[in-house]
Amino acid sequence: MCGIAGIFNVSGAETLVAELLFSIQHRGQESCGLAARNDRGNIFCYKGMGLVKNVLNEEILQKYQGNIAIGHVRYPTAGKSDETNSQPHVIELPEGPHLAICSNGDIINYYELRTWLENDYGFTFKSDNDGELIGRLIAFYLLHKKLTIEESIIEAQKQLKGAFSSILIYRDKMFGFRDPHGYRPYVIGTLEDIPENGEILSDGVVLVSESCAFGIVGAKMIREMLPGEIIRLEKGKPMVTVAVNSGKTQHCIFELIYFSRPDTKVFGEKVYDVRKKIGAQLADYDKELAFGDDTVVIAVPDSSNFVALGYAQKAKLSFDMGLLRNHYVGRTFTKPDQKQRDEGVRHKFNPLPDFFNGKKVVLVDDSIVRGTTLRKISRMLRNAGAKEIHIRIGSPKVIGSCYYGIDTPTKQELIAANKSHDEICEYLGADTLKHIEIDDFGKILHNFDDFCFACFNLKYQYKPEDYHQKVNRPDAE
Repeated sequence: MCGIAGIFNVSGAETLVAELLFSIQHRGQESCGLAARNDRGNIFCYKGMGLVKNVLNEEILQKYQGNIAIGHVRYPTAGKSDETNSQPHVIELPEGPHLAICSNGDIINYYELRTWLENDYGFTFKSDNDGELIGRLIAFYLLHKKLTIEESIIEAQKQLKGAFSSILIYRDKMFGFRDPHGYRPYVIGTLEDIPENGEILSDGVVLVSESCAFGIVGAKMIREMLPGEIIRLEKGKPMVTVAVNSGKTQHCIFELIYFSRPDTKVFGEKVYDVRKKIGAQLADYDKELAFGDDTVVIAVPDSSNFVALGYAQKAKLSFDMGLLRNHYVGRTFTKPDQKQRDEGVRHKFNPLPDFFNGKKVVLVDDSIVRGTTLRKISRMLRNAGAKEIHIRIGSPKVIGSCYYGIDTPTKQELIAANKSHDEICEYLGADTLKHIEIDDFGKILHNFDDFCFACFNLKYQYKPEDYHQKVNRPDAE
């Protein structure tokens, strides 16, 4: 789970891309980077470890100017944490101009394709992540099959299995393309006025992971990119859909539950609205419980705030911010290892003094993956004086690995795959524990059948044998 952004043919594109990345910083906090192309056709790339505001500072943006730019924020699901594995990637071509690419997703046949390119065609890789693989696969069709750039992207798209939302710079054009299932979010906007005839000029087009980023640069949302769609942006010409190679739509439900910002509209849904409906559904499960004036609903901030609010409104209970979050600590779920996640919890949350004394607490969280974070929070509330803790979870039980860019690489790490409901409740130190059920999303979502619930029901898009290469991947985006 990472974030991508691109701006086409606008003066100061590099600065606008940095601002877009800042708006989607929640999608990746380990490293970031940008690639910009100037009027002379030169592509400059800069990447660094750390947050956008620190890495892509004014000095760097002055140095790496361009009218076409793309950028990336990285959340590593595995592998080394270094600049080599950061994006974008510049793919150096022996003949003609280079290309630059960044991507969000996870390619499950990564090793199969990489080994083929290395052994049969002598390709050399500088990193271990998906973005470079996609770029070199496109370069293969350009160099060895002598296809056009459009044809090369189409052929590469057919070979890739898994999730990818990608942006590519080649010559004076920019391309946006997406996997046929539309796993990860991808939206198109413009800095210009949208004409009545709906024909969008390429100049000023914005490509980004989430619509919440449009506001910071003054862009207007055009639409979401279609699953399997490839678009071309060319100076002074309309935005063109080159091809749409769509399959069965499989949007990631975790984007609505956790990853995306509440002010984002994605997959045809308003994120904050979906989360409030999840909370209301959880409250329906508790109609028989004796919650009264001594009961307070609190969220594990920030991703479950709207779930807790929806619960409290439906249950007619008090909603309060009893657990405070230090916003100078990043998202603990996106930390690359368990030790860093544990340290993040200690630094991140603190209960209000004397707030929980003698109270029944409905503690609402978006999901339970490993259970370690919620266990620490539950203990924290007990020590703060809570007499009862009732945990309510805004997702079904996570029982399977995700192969499309979420940090659940093995079933051994998933508490719900290894413990019974009662064992989980005891482990968390809760009086009661309830999850929302998969079927209840049918009441919440406009197009229930367009979503992937594989980590909850093990119904994967590809065959199980396709995933064996993923387990020991050195890196994934």
